[in-house]
Amino acid sequence: MVSFSCPSCEGRVSPKAFDCPHCGHPIKKPKRGFFGKIFKWLLIIFNLLMIFWIFSYFSSLGELTEGASSDAERAGAAIGGTIGTGLIFAIWVVGDIILGLAALMTRPRK
Repeated sequence: MVSFSCPSCEGRVSPKAFDCPHCGHPIKKPKRGFFGKIFKWLLIIFNLLMIFWIFSYFSSLGELTEGASSDAERAGAAIGGTIGTGLIFAIWVVGDIILGLAALMTRPRK
């Protein structure tokens, strides 16, 4: 079997090793598998979409509140805006938990 020397302690290391068995110096970094990459990118894209959604929601909510002609309409817009904001954040948290756990379960291992 072909081996090479560790850059730190000059000990012999297998090409399959992630760390030097003598000194623990990292030799190579483990890589994510196919599904690990998919879940990682899904988590990133989901968070970017949620940020876009919340900013577009707040801008439309501001237009709705400014366009209200009576106090009842403004109060309804405020209550509806609070409920809508809570729902968006609830979807965001649940989605992050699900995708985050999937990305965590598919992380690279040594």
